[in-house]
Amino acid sequence: MNASAATRLIRSGLAALLFAAIGLQANAQSGDDKYQPQVGQSGKDVVWVPTNDDLVRRMLEVAKVTKDDLLFDLGAGDGKIAITAARIHGARAVGIEFNPDMAALAKRNAERAGVSDRVTIINGDIFKEDFTKATVISMYLLPELNLRLRPTLLKMRPGTRLVTNSFTMGDWEPDQVFSASASGFGGSSGYFWIVPAQVEGQWNLDGMDGVVNVRLNLTQKYQRVGGTITLGDKTQPLLDPRLEGAELQFRYLAPSTGQLQVVKASYTDAGTLKGQVGLYSSNGFEGRRVPK
Repeated sequence: MNASAATRLIRSGLAALLFAAIGLQANAQSGDDKYQPQVGQSGKDVVWVPTNDDLVRRMLEVAKVTKDDLLFDLGAGDGKIAITAARIHGARAVGIEFNPDMAALAKRNAERAGVSDRVTIINGDIFKEDFTKATVISMYLLPELNLRLRPTLLKMRPGTRLVTNSFTMGDWEPDQVFSASASGFGGSSGYFWIVPAQVEGQWNLDGMDGVVNVRLNLTQKYQRVGGTITLGDKTQPLLDPRLEGAELQFRYLAPSTGQLQVVKASYTDAGTLKGQVGLYSSNGFEGRRVPK
């Protein structure tokens, strides 16, 4: 079965389940006198099922949304997630929704919630609209759509937080899996990722506490990293390497003393690494990637 067929099966199966269980009744809290969306109605690529309130709460909590964030909800539906991000967490939020009637409803819902000054609803296509300025991305899309978006998401600023309802990102393992305390339609499980910096390659490190000729060789698959460090003519594997957004950390053994050293570095907007060895190191270092 190819991916498109699998997606159609998921869509039809979900719709059939909703038909049988709730008879496609309108969601009273989502609609108004101008438009009443029906749970399970077909959209551009998915059927519409609103995320349940408890999972919305958990998604925003896990993503640690604050007033300083700009959240984009891809496939915003009735605007629930964007509105909650603004109303409860004080964030600015943008919802992108393809269905013009649903987008108009989401705008009215934002006005009724008193957050129209912080919530923008765009009637558009998530594959065409620019959401690269987001600090948080939320989604309730099918696996095939997540995979189509994945290359774009991975190019976003390191540290951008992604949170999804029900579906994963293929072989990009989530940083956290969580669930809502209340089950039911609209999802009960969620997944969270932090966009990793692209650090794979060879780096020359200058100023590492007086050590000369330090080379760092990093391998990477999404947020999982490994590699070696070479100090002078001695090479050793990195110990416990970790990458979270733009923050890289690893340990190594000092060749002269055998003492365990902790390295913390940040990937900068200029494409360099800046960090230090140890918590109380007086001299920081800078790393530059060796061109391929």
